[in-house]
Amino acid sequence: MIESRIITGNREVTPMNANAAIGAKVKELRIKKKFTLKQLSMACGLSIGFLSQFERGISSIALDSLEKLADVLEVPLAFLFEDGQMPKNQDPVVHGIELQPNAVSDKFYQCKLTKQNVNEAMLPQIIILMPYADGKHAPEIYSPEREKFIYVLEGVATLFLEDKQYVLYPGDSIQIHAYQQHNWENRTPRIARFLVISTLHASSDTNEQN
Repeated sequence: MIESRIITGNREVTPMNANAAIGAKVKELRIKKKFTLKQLSMACGLSIGFLSQFERGISSIALDSLEKLADVLEVPLAFLFEDGQMPKNQDPVVHGIELQPNAVSDKFYQCKLTKQNVNEAMLPQIIILMPYADGKHAPEIYSPEREKFIYVLEGVATLFLEDKQYVLYPGDSIQIHAYQQHNWENRTPRIARFLVISTLHASSDTNEQN
């Protein structure tokens, strides 16, 4: 397997450096809560061997598994990423372990999939919806200037588009035009994750340049 490597200052930086930092933080939290590896394994459903390797930075971890660990350790998911950031560099690749969920709310996280400025014409993101929206009240809908393409990767999401509702399953996709009112929520007991690619509307792009 070919691994992407870069040199920053006097040290080599790879995605595993960030992975090791997150693993070390999980170990620190586990020890503070006086959990053994066996107890943590039973609580989150991950094997003792895997957890041991992850804490030492040997193994990478899926985002949904990390979310389980955060629940057991009673910390926000984003907290585990605070000290696990990659140093600033010229590497154009966004490695999976670098993804840092930014909390929009306690039920809504987003991960930027590009190192380009947010004002670029195209903005790819992973949207993560945490489980159990109450479903009693539809979320406030909004109409951003960007056109969006949505592809569901995991879980089930409820999409509010104008005056209609749609339930989206893994493999489903939809295109939302600029200024169309929309929002989404997760009414299931499992995490929902989907790819969103946003592009600036032509008139918006022109206005930004003026």
